[in-house]
Amino acid sequence: MIAVVQRVSESSVKIEGEVKGEIGAGLMVLLGIEDADDTEDIQWLSKKITNMRIFNDDDEVMNKSVQDVNGDILLISQFTLHASTKKGNRPSYIRAAKPDVAIPLYKKFIAQVEADFGKKIQTGEFGADMKVSLVNDGPVTIIIDSKDKK
Repeated sequence: MIAVVQRVSESSVKIEGEVKGEIGAGLMVLLGIEDADDTEDIQWLSKKITNMRIFNDDDEVMNKSVQDVNGDILLISQFTLHASTKKGNRPSYIRAAKPDVAIPLYKKFIAQVEADFGKKIQTGEFGADMKVSLVNDGPVTIIIDSKDKK
């Protein structure tokens, strides 16, 4: 699994002009799932995201997690994170999991994040044409690959 984690002051996702999810201060997370991902990836990545200290403390040092600042999380599925650009100019998405594999893992990931985070998160809709808006705070953007955990 690959996650692009952005510290935001606000973020939202619209589907067909309707707001599906929105948050104030917190994290907007883009999530890419591949066939090789499993429960271990879900658990590790969820804990990493919910505990990552990328929010400022009183001394303006990034020393607090999204939980510490009582922030929110908006999670968006994005298969294009697994694009291969090695050959030619048209990305290949061969590594991205097909919906029959990805959707159950995406739902398990949402449940795991909510369990680790201790509250409901906002989400987009798997496979939908989504319009994502955000104000990146900092800017702070972190890329995490669960395959790099060891």
